[in-house]
Amino acid sequence: MADLFQGEALPALTTVTQAQQTAPEFYTNYLQDIANLGQAGVQMGGVAGLSPLQQQALSMAPTAAFSGMGTMGAGAEMAAGAGSTIAPQMVSQYMNPYTTNVVDEMARLQNRQIQESVLPSLKGAAGAMGQFGSQRQFQATGDALRDMQADLLGKQYGALSQGYQNAMTASQTDLSRALQAGQTLGGLGQMQSQAGTTGLGTLSTLGGTEQANAQKMLDYPMAQAQAYSRLMQGYQIPTGETKQSVGSTGYSTSPLAQLTGLLAALGSFGKPTATVAVPIAPQSSSVIPASGK
Repeated sequence: MADLFQGEALPALTTVTQAQQTAPEFYTNYLQDIANLGQAGVQMGGVAGLSPLQQQALSMAPTAAFSGMGTMGAGAEMAAGAGSTIAPQMVSQYMNPYTTNVVDEMARLQNRQIQESVLPSLKGAAGAMGQFGSQRQFQATGDALRDMQADLLGKQYGALSQGYQNAMTASQTDLSRALQAGQTLGGLGQMQSQAGTTGLGTLSTLGGTEQANAQKMLDYPMAQAQAYSRLMQGYQIPTGETKQSVGSTGYSTSPLAQLTGLLAALGSFGKPTATVAVPIAPQSSSVIPASGK
């Protein structure tokens, strides 16, 4: 409670003080270096594009994908033709062109033999026996000519049959060869296709290795920044704290001082201004609780 010479204490005020500790310079520099390295890593990084080998593989892919198709197509056509053809359909193409001549020559030679040898011999034999022009001579001549004709036909049929068999064998062999060739071409086409696919796979694999290396080069700055940021793991970063204090800021003007000031103000009207020294209780610098008298 205030007295005549001392005013009342001013209301208590709460003063909040924020105390923030400053990190060491080496640590702030370290953090700034990490930020700079990270920014450089972002700017220098990125996604690696296709390597030259990968680009080559992509450009060759349409051709390699259908490699061997021509060979396989030719083989399929040849095999289909051989499979749908039977030997008798081709036998005429394999007949010996000289077979007919041989058969005709057999007939010509036999006819010549008849005219030059057989008939004169039969006539001479019949005349020797006194049967020339007889029925017996005609019978003997007919029997001889019949037997010779039958023998000729047998030989001619044998020659034709042998020629036909040879032609059948040749045609069948040719069909088998065509079928085998078609199968071989199909296998070659598959090998060509497989080789093309294998080549593309090799280019793609090697190109992927090139791309991975390029990606590592792009990722290197960021990887270095991350490794650098882990150098001081476990370091305790200084933290700030908040402090609160309560106290009086002083005293108000005492009643005596207020009254003296008022009288001085009233007495100053119409009079020369004079300076009056009024004692004022000194303010204490010590902290006094708000409830103190």
